[in-house]
Amino acid sequence: MFIQRYRTPLMAGLALVLSLPSQLPAQNAAPARPKITGISHAAYYVTDLQKSLVFWHDFFGFDEYFSLPKKDSKDIRIAFIKINDQQHVELFNEPSPHPPNMMNHICFTVDNLEAMRAYLRSKGVDVKAGDGSKTKAGDYAFMIKDPDGTLIEFVQTLPDGMEAKSAGKFEPSTRISDKIYHVGFLVGNSEKAMDFYGKILGFQETWRGGANPKELSWINMRVPDGTDYVEFMLYRKLPAAYGTKNHMSLLVPDVPKAVADLESRPAFKDYGKELKVAVGVNQKRQVNIYDPDGTRVELMEGNTVTGKPTPPSTAPPPPPAHD
Repeated sequence: MFIQRYRTPLMAGLALVLSLPSQLPAQNAAPARPKITGISHAAYYVTDLQKSLVFWHDFFGFDEYFSLPKKDSKDIRIAFIKINDQQHVELFNEPSPHPPNMMNHICFTVDNLEAMRAYLRSKGVDVKAGDGSKTKAGDYAFMIKDPDGTLIEFVQTLPDGMEAKSAGKFEPSTRISDKIYHVGFLVGNSEKAMDFYGKILGFQETWRGGANPKELSWINMRVPDGTDYVEFMLYRKLPAAYGTKNHMSLLVPDVPKAVADLESRPAFKDYGKELKVAVGVNQKRQVNIYDPDGTRVELMEGNTVTGKPTPPSTAPPPPPAHD
């Protein structure tokens, strides 16, 4: 006796429905975070561009590799100081809208800008819809604000952008460093900052410390897909001078040697301040130098003087600031 086996339309439909759940998670999954590979640049306002260029070029030995003019003017609006093929400093030749804060923004490099835009929006971050346009420097970028209102830019460099075109160029032997080590900025609420940079952006804490053993002063957070890091400069009340807090750190192998080099340069006489080498709380040698507007540029070694990791502080952070 032969019995024919076949599927009715109802059975076929049921089989199709039963096969769908395994596909739904992939279709409905939240956007993944693209790679954040490092610090692209930090930008600062300057009140006298020529003095600032002397500081970065004649004293520090870097080259300007690109500039943007002001609208309807031949005057420079932004000067780009090259640190290496992936990092630079931007000098904004215009008044700061919030003096004494001379920091304009910090920028991180990502491998997919539109994926970053979609990811941040999925996390509830206020991100404007993309328009597919390029920056004046020829790369894709957009900006948001962190919980403290600091402007954060994300950039995807393109083959026809100015950074790519300058690869291997504008790297004089006089440059005092070839890497931005970290960028520090004021943070008034450490919990919100940790949620944003840690939980959303994927930064990893590497160290925390304080000038006062009873209260935390700094938290170092490394980008998830690179070695650069940011430093939260915690506070109870906004300081009178932002320039010592909002700062940039340049990596050097030997701080005393770098200081001796700077002191031998003709521009040191115009700088007119002592270059004092110190060992920080993190047990790394460093020296603080200030641009013409008082913004701190720190030269720091990558290794501790002991050759061992410095234990992190266990002190609590200051309470959320209300200023």
